Amino acid sequence: MFSIIIPTFNNLNYLKLCLDSINKNSKYNHEIIIHINEGIDGTLDFLKDKNFKTTYSKNNEGVCLAFNKAVAQSSKNFIVLAHDDMYFCPNWDIAFENELKKLPQNSDFFLSGTMVQPFESYINLNCGENLENFNEQKLLSELPGIKFNDFQGTHWQPSLIPIKTWRKVGGFSEEYSPGLGSDPDFNMKLWQLGVRLFKGLGECRVYHFSSLSLRKKVWNNGAKTFLLKWGVSIKFFKKYYLRSDKKFDGPLKDPNKNLSFYLDFLKCKITYFYHYIFSFI
Repeated sequence: MFSIIIPTFNNLNYLKLCLDSINKNSKYNHEIIIHINEGIDGTLDFLKDKNFKTTYSKNNEGVCLAFNKAVAQSSKNFIVLAHDDMYFCPNWDIAFENELKKLPQNSDFFLSGTMVQPFESYINLNCGENLENFNEQKLLSELPGIKFNDFQGTHWQPSLIPIKTWRKVGGFSEEYSPGLGSDPDFNMKLWQLGVRLFKGLGECRVYHFSSLSLRKKVWNNGAKTFLLKWGVSIKFFKKYYLRSDKKFDGPLKDPNKNLSFYLDFLKCKITYFYHYIFSFI
């Protein structure tokens, strides 16, 4: 039904759990495409005889290039962007399917699931901070009893996008490599395209091991790159455009340009000119 895109970087045991959760907790059979960064921990050997599509980078290229390369192999109309440190919870694909049925054919949109994490976040349920103390039984027994609203904006991954929409904006912008800031940049490109449906689904859930997929790399200054590219901060974009984390009440509209908007906009411009001037010094 979907192409599930998973970058991985020497994270084999978490990748195995991620793939196992997709196999156990999906209603449908999905195309799985894995981009392997390095793979020197046994990932290459593990995937060699498996029935997954793969792309490969000898060196770690980060998530931007990984997503772009892997999506190019997709044969489905919809892609799901994921990470290797996610456990897909039961009915995740049913939640996406049910939402798709409500939408006009050929529309452009960005849907995301909801992360379940062992600290204060979207859904706070401590089922372990790593593989060694992961309590799958607790997750499967307690999570169904937790209610959570659909919300405005997105929670980045897991995310569902029509592949035609992905292609319209050219995928992830590789100037953000290895990856920080690339998610809001992708959403901004969608906004510029005219997309106004950015919706997080409270019933589409993954357990997330606290960005373990990012832990091995010195990351880029995505906030600065976003500010210099778009003239506003990521925080400003999420607050006034995506209305992130507000209860979902329909497709988004252009922001209400009140006093608060203009004051925060002025702060963005001051910071922008500071970075712009010092980039030449």
